Amino acid sequence: MYKRIKRFFDILLSLIGLIILVPVFFITAIVIGIESKGGVFFVQKRLGRKGLPFNMYKFRSMVKNAERQGTGVYSYKGDMRLTKVGRLIRAASIDELPQLINIVKGDMSIIGPRPALTYHPWPFEEYTEEQKRMFDVRPGITGWAQVNGRKQVRWPERIQLNIEYVDNMSFMFDMKILFMTFSNVFLMRGNNNIGETR
Repeated sequence: MYKRIKRFFDILLSLIGLIILVPVFFITAIVIGIESKGGVFFVQKRLGRKGLPFNMYKFRSMVKNAERQGTGVYSYKGDMRLTKVGRLIRAASIDELPQLINIVKGDMSIIGPRPALTYHPWPFEEYTEEQKRMFDVRPGITGWAQVNGRKQVRWPERIQLNIEYVDNMSFMFDMKILFMTFSNVFLMRGNNNIGETR
């Protein structure tokens, strides 16, 4: 029952957010385009519900073709591929806002396990049956693993936290995660990856 209510609020809040944040989208797009060459948005394949891949949207925070520069897809402290604007929008998590579009499309939820890359930490087929349980729900912009260390948590622990969320998903749990998310964003916690995840 809660899954249906959750989906309704996901769509409602995302549509409201997209309308209210039009000025933020507009200004962010302009400053990204002025500072560096390349598209305003960064589109990347991620694993969604049931392990099905989808295109996840973000504001581009790195230089054009950053993934081909030999240092991996994840950023790290002092990463020279990040643009000046990119550092700012990442610190404030503004780069994640285009995922509101993913929510309306049905790819994602506001709260859920953060969507993994199609090949990292490993392909979907290589997850254990227990680990695959985290794909029973739509992935989220934020989640239980994110508010418990975000990028500082190693993958085995992240996956376990994701499964814990799936097992205990409820309105009150989502509100707790949402509150902790706002706190983390305000304090700009956990924006850099640890070495193991890169």
